Amino acid sequence: MKNMEESILVIVKPDGMVKGLAGYVLTRFEATGLRMVAARMAKVTRELAEAHYHHLREKPFYEELIRFIMGEFDNNQDNVLAFAFVGESAVKKARAIAGATNPEEADYRTIRGSLGRVTTKGIFENVVHVSSDPIEGEREIKLWFWPEELTVELFPSKLAGNRKVWVEPGGPKTRTGPWPEEYK
Repeated sequence: MKNMEESILVIVKPDGMVKGLAGYVLTRFEATGLRMVAARMAKVTRELAEAHYHHLREKPFYEELIRFIMGEFDNNQDNVLAFAFVGESAVKKARAIAGATNPEEADYRTIRGSLGRVTTKGIFENVVHVSSDPIEGEREIKLWFWPEELTVELFPSKLAGNRKVWVEPGGPKTRTGPWPEEYK
């Protein structure tokens, strides 16, 4: 990764998966010139959802957000598609494409503005998650991907047994369970 480049996580959320929007979302992000360095389909467990949104745990909508990303409101569509992108001004470019978190406030030309909605229960079905800043991007990429799943070395990693792990973890848990002993 070059000095001026930022890394971000983009997730096609369960509502986007149910609507068959994964390809469209990927096309929109690739058109920015950002480089995709990782992609994976993931089943979102409660553990992963809570680790991903831990910074929002005090918010009144936290439990619904966890249930939403786990697919409980979208016919139990618990799969999401996660991407790591790298590039100059990645956060700015990605957030311009995604639009405001609230689909009703998002520009109609953005993904959320054109494809998202607010349900009658007030839940934002906003199709995508995009890292809000480079620090969050690093934490989220480390949470959703192992070092060897990235096509470039974005952050320092080390060998632990027969697997590479992050030198500094990205959150309170890995994508499949508690942090390995070497992180404690």
